[in-house]
Amino acid sequence: MNITINHNSALPLHKQIENVLRDLIDTGEYDNGKLFPKEVDISNRLGVSRNTVRQAINTLVTEGLLIRKKGVGTTVAEKKIQTKLSEWHSFTQEMNNKGIPFKNYKVQLTKVKATEELALLLSIEEGKEIMKLERIRGDKDMPFVHFVSWFHPKIDFDENETFEKPLYDIIEERSNIILTKSSEELLAMLADKQLAIDLKVEEGSPVLFRKRAVADPGGRVMEINHGYYRGDRFTYQIEINR
Repeated sequence: MNITINHNSALPLHKQIENVLRDLIDTGEYDNGKLFPKEVDISNRLGVSRNTVRQAINTLVTEGLLIRKKGVGTTVAEKKIQTKLSEWHSFTQEMNNKGIPFKNYKVQLTKVKATEELALLLSIEEGKEIMKLERIRGDKDMPFVHFVSWFHPKIDFDENETFEKPLYDIIEERSNIILTKSSEELLAMLADKQLAIDLKVEEGSPVLFRKRAVADPGGRVMEINHGYYRGDRFTYQIEINR
């Protein structure tokens, strides 16, 4: 543990300690359940009171960066993938932008008949044949999101498509349709038996459910997408300007 603070700085000690502990978290040295340094060790190292250290650690616990367990100690929380509602990208683009390697655990493309609900959302006739794409995606360690998409009949895919490229690039190249607008709804839910199997979580685990309608520049909905995210691996950040 190589950390220091400036006792002569105008920045409060607890804020300085927050900053050095954030840096310590980012090193990865305490990943995978390794116990974080104890309050007493940090206070001795920095020459401050334990209350000052506790104040800094409490802030990091509140932010979800650290986890404190009575009788065990403090550990670094597993890093979550964060996306902003002010930004809209395909999953592939978003993971590439964040530098997060990912893989497809499942890709299944089928043709289905539009239900009454889908027909209404896509402004087509009920029973019309449409494409359905189901994908389970994650990093090298585990899946963390299950996507199910239904597309307007104007969108078609090659049956041999691997969907390694960004989805909306594929749609633009193959169907000459540019998708520019997204309307989303977020819900909290619990994983049922099948979803628990797909995402490798326990049945009843928290899941973030996102419903998305994606439209072209004319406002015509071209895709209905349902995304089921592991609650322990994904967060949505909302930025609102007054």
